[in-house]
Amino acid sequence: MRIRPVKPEDAGSIWNMLEPVFRAGDTYAIDPTISRQDALAYWQSPDHSVFLAEDEAPLGTYYLKANQGGGGAHICNAAFVTAAAARGKGIARAMLNHAMETAKRQGFRAMQFNFVVASNDRAVDLWLRAGFDVVGRLPKAFQLPDGRFVDALVMMRDL
Repeated sequence: MRIRPVKPEDAGSIWNMLEPVFRAGDTYAIDPTISRQDALAYWQSPDHSVFLAEDEAPLGTYYLKANQGGGGAHICNAAFVTAAAARGKGIARAMLNHAMETAKRQGFRAMQFNFVVASNDRAVDLWLRAGFDVVGRLPKAFQLPDGRFVDALVMMRDL
């Protein structure tokens, strides 16, 4: 597997990974009806460094960006999506390791996830195993598609 910066021709592959995750509406605070164009514009925003994990096929994608500007610009934020067929194979962990190394090279001192849906057990477990701490809890901040409200976590670790 290799992880590389995205190219314009990767848009279709990225959309194929984003669409089912965004449509499910249970892990990202994104409108589940978001259009392809808007989803790609969000994921590939000019202030994001965007990467694609691939082998013979696309396996995942992530972006890295400054979490805040000014005095908070030394802390980065990232978001990850793994292709459905590649889940459970260590792709997210590989992308996280790549993101942390890339963030260090870009001069970031810490990584923060602002809104981790607490019911997203796989992500929460991965971040905890990677040394992230839960530094905040937003009670009932996210509404699942079935109408239930669950907490969102703020997670952070030094780089």
